[in-house]
Amino acid sequence: MNKTILATGLVFGALAVILGAFGAHGLKKVLGPEELNTFETGVRYQMYHALFLILLSTITLASEGTKKVVFYLTIIGVMLFSFSIYFLATNNLTSFDFRKIGFITPIGGTLLIAAWGYLLFGILSKN
Repeated sequence: MNKTILATGLVFGALAVILGAFGAHGLKKVLGPEELNTFETGVRYQMYHALFLILLSTITLASEGTKKVVFYLTIIGVMLFSFSIYFLATNNLTSFDFRKIGFITPIGGTLLIAAWGYLLFGILSKN
């Protein structure tokens, strides 16, 4: 499981760098400052959680079961939070109105918070 967690963290990190560069260079001409800032928020949180997964893969204080739950909470949280932000920030570039699914952003954020909390609980409750 640690190898999977590490690999996922590395993929999320590489993707965050790619999306950050795309936002800074490719989207600068087609999005306003507010949308670019929103896009950057998604990239930033994706990178934070990429690093979180990399750290998670090395933690020995948490059980494998705890790590698995945290891993899935983080993956789903990043997908719902960061990726919905990417779509919302670029909403004016598509024919679909992503504001209709904007409710998933806070769900993703809640899952990310739950991942951190679950890890804390798992470490503190381990004998």
